[in-house]
Amino acid sequence: MAAKELKQFTLEEVAEHNKPDDLWVVIDAKVYNLSRFKDLHPGGISVLTDGEIAGQDATEAFYGLHRHEVLERPQYQRLQIGTIQGEQPVIYSRIVGEISDVPYAEPTWLSQGYHSPYYTENHRKFQQSMRRFADEFIYEDAQAREEDGKRPSQSVIDKMAAVNLHAMRMGPGKHLQGLSLMDGLVKPEEFNYFHELIITQEIARCGARGYGDGLMGGKVIGLPPVLNFGSEALKARVVPEVFAGKKFICLAISEAQAGSDVMGLQTTAVKSEDGKEWIVNGTKKWITNATFADYFTVGCKTEDGLTVILVERGPGVETRQIKTSYSTTAGTAYITFDNVRVPVENTLGEEGKGIFVILSNFNHERWVMCCSSARSQRSIVEECMKWATQRMAFGKPLTSQAVIRSKLAAMIARTESVQSWLENITYQMCHMTYKQQSQKLAGQIAFLKSYSTRCAQETAKDAVQIFGGRGITRTGMGRFIEHYHRTVTFDALLGGAEDVLSDLGVRQAMRAMPKNARL
Repeated sequence: MAAKELKQFTLEEVAEHNKPDDLWVVIDAKVYNLSRFKDLHPGGISVLTDGEIAGQDATEAFYGLHRHEVLERPQYQRLQIGTIQGEQPVIYSRIVGEISDVPYAEPTWLSQGYHSPYYTENHRKFQQSMRRFADEFIYEDAQAREEDGKRPSQSVIDKMAAVNLHAMRMGPGKHLQGLSLMDGLVKPEEFNYFHELIITQEIARCGARGYGDGLMGGKVIGLPPVLNFGSEALKARVVPEVFAGKKFICLAISEAQAGSDVMGLQTTAVKSEDGKEWIVNGTKKWITNATFADYFTVGCKTEDGLTVILVERGPGVETRQIKTSYSTTAGTAYITFDNVRVPVENTLGEEGKGIFVILSNFNHERWVMCCSSARSQRSIVEECMKWATQRMAFGKPLTSQAVIRSKLAAMIARTESVQSWLENITYQMCHMTYKQQSQKLAGQIAFLKSYSTRCAQETAKDAVQIFGGRGITRTGMGRFIEHYHRTVTFDALLGGAEDVLSDLGVRQAMRAMPKNARL
């Protein structure tokens, strides 16, 4: 169908159409005929027939009430009949792959005129490619699935598999050998933690917290024990199909009786009489991706202590959805294991040494959460900067209010400090062995996660104050603010509660105190 031809009008011509049955308005140099729409307007007819709206340039009034994306919906695009002669639209929505020019909407290394010692030219090209990918394939699916609660679309997962994003989200390592990463943009041996940071932060920009976890977040924490402690035969069978997005895996540690207290787990695994199988019994709770997982990396109490076992979905495994503060697209579930028989070959690591398998996973898990938290906070800063600039109160923009500027200042300071600390730690990770990371960075990462999530909660609170009632409304201008405020506490709990992690950091520091240190 050919696009309709748009006429050009003067503001004077538009002004003549100011009656209920002949109602035009101008929004950002575009002329809309609302004559037939007025009865359908959610705010009522009186808003549109107001003397300052009907036949007038209503740009400021429109953006005080609506997001720009409203004008991009087909039912409203059809209302446009022309443009204003000699004028061009200046307001636009998100452009695929583009860097935002809103101050502090991007980390410093992506902001024009700034520099960073951490990122190479390859990192910059990788970021450009990853942003285009996220904008084209992830963003729209994220908004739809966060709303309807369905699992992320398989088409998105397949597209991620095609460029080996699922493998890259596991970080650098031997598992990348022989793979074409982002269509050959980065060599497997050159892929480092800054590439992974970029992936995580670009996905986080979708602003859909449940979807972010649903997009195989369970794999990010559930597959490393298989990669690092599974037998070669087990890895050869499981890893390729997970990287291909054909099978799904989750980490099943938490129980109703034991959260941070890993040694308090009550799920049991006992050997069969012939010693060839584990028989697993127990429950797990709040397990991400469990509703659609094919594999479960399970912490079990065994005769010799704690053992981690890879359980496959089958007889005796039951998952029931848990509704939490974010969308069911995350697949959060309660799991019941009822006499589940598992080959002993599915044991991950040594029997009775499962605590080391679990602990070895924590640093990377917490670091990934810090990456996501830092980027999410920045997205909220961008929302607030835009809103405070366009929202009029007492005849002036919100930014004219000192209290609003103070909140923005605090939000920006928190966001920048989190990103700076994150990049410092990421640099250390790139230059340390796995053993050195465990010794040197466990406390640092614990501190960063605790600090990051505390900052996030403060930012969420301030953002709601800036948006007012819109900040607690699930649709419209403040929908991202409402969502963030409702879901921000997930990061404060998953991977270790704030107080537990802060204490971990201090205890590690105290163990490193020199014996002769005195005032």
